[in-house]
Amino acid sequence: MMLRKYMSLLGIGSAQIDLVLPKQTYRPGEQIEAYFLIQGGTIEQRIIRIDCDLMLENHADETSKTIESRTILSSRTIAAEELNKVPFTFRLPEVLPVPGRDESYRFKTKLTFDQGAESVDQDWIKIVV
Repeated sequence: MMLRKYMSLLGIGSAQIDLVLPKQTYRPGEQIEAYFLIQGGTIEQRIIRIDCDLMLENHADETSKTIESRTILSSRTIAAEELNKVPFTFRLPEVLPVPGRDESYRFKTKLTFDQGAESVDQDWIKIVV
């Protein structure tokens, strides 16, 4: 048991997060009704927050810009191997930079625990005018 705890502190066997989107193409101003799927790891862990950022990525110069962020504070505990859904609603801004040839949008999601490594997920989306 002690070995599993230390391994989860390093991120091995810790809980994982996945943003589940209903589709991959959106329009500015559209409301997204999605959910976070959290899969418990090998031990029980306490979740303290979920951060989800809409990012504009420039692949040519490898930079990114945060367009908008959402944070869900939590004090819930996820049991080992438990499956949990957390609803997520996000309205895209009415005005968004039109992505250039080397640019694209993504949601970057981070699950933070009271102890241990964070779980990170990314979901690429297409925004059309």
